[in-house]
Amino acid sequence: MPLLEIKNLQIEFGSGLSVARAADGVSLMLEAGKTLCLVGESGSGKSVTALSIAKLVPAPPAHYVGGEILLEGRDVLKMSSRELREIRGGLVSYVFQEPGASLNPVFRIGAQIKESLKYHRPAVANDAEVIRLLKLVGIPAPESRLKNYPHEMSGGMQQRVMLAMALASQPKLLVADEPTTALDVTIQAQIIELLRDLRRQLGMAVLLITHNLGIVGDLADDVAVMYAGQIVEHGPVREVIQRPLHPYTQALIQSVPELDTEVACLTAIPGTVPLPGAYPSGCRFHPRCPKARPDCSQAAPDLSQVEPQRWARCPYWNWKANALA
Repeated sequence: MPLLEIKNLQIEFGSGLSVARAADGVSLMLEAGKTLCLVGESGSGKSVTALSIAKLVPAPPAHYVGGEILLEGRDVLKMSSRELREIRGGLVSYVFQEPGASLNPVFRIGAQIKESLKYHRPAVANDAEVIRLLKLVGIPAPESRLKNYPHEMSGGMQQRVMLAMALASQPKLLVADEPTTALDVTIQAQIIELLRDLRRQLGMAVLLITHNLGIVGDLADDVAVMYAGQIVEHGPVREVIQRPLHPYTQALIQSVPELDTEVACLTAIPGTVPLPGAYPSGCRFHPRCPKARPDCSQAAPDLSQVEPQRWARCPYWNWKANALA
């Protein structure tokens, strides 16, 4: 049984004629101890999907109109408020982007980590455990750092504190939502390396949300590419990166700059992600797709298994074979 299984998740905002579906038939699966990266541009629905795992998207204004979110076989969407409080920060923990906005500026970081311990592991809610957690995430001189306020630490150190808080409950699933946003390239690499090491040491599963395919190659086991509220490609990370099947995945990879190649300008995807509630007919990527055909605007493609362990939401995924036909 997988640790996490999302089946045909549908989340809407608004009502009547102004309904916006931010997640439209999303299905994902994550095994214990594995890492899944959910990739896509801003506005694709990644964060809404991630927050829904612990039903953190408030309803209203959101409406969970269909699907299942199974954590260890239990449907989160059918849990009571008490059950949700137990899994939030317990079974599943979150690390959000911009840690400076997530940490409370008026409390010392030691007190904030200890607050999580008091709720989930009260027997070890003490300074010794806080120091151990700070050491685990690579913060130097943790004995003195636990007395710091958030503003006294760099962005990279703040993100490590957020990781320490998330790990305080010993979760089985860590959801990292754009954890490297607003950090410089060197610190980004350190945070990704830290996530890799923590997964190996603690045996937990990781769901990494990002818009940058360039950082997932050495971290993830599988990758799911999301566009306009739908999964458009899913498969083992190395296969997806080396041989992407969906035109959107191809465009994302082409937009990643190569350090050993000089180019006059970077490759960009024309246009923008459509807003929920204003999705185009047929394939939602067709207005921006360089390989679109006339019928792409007519019929909405399904996410189909096209190869062993490979899924793509495009009837023309095998471009070379179709070109020869």
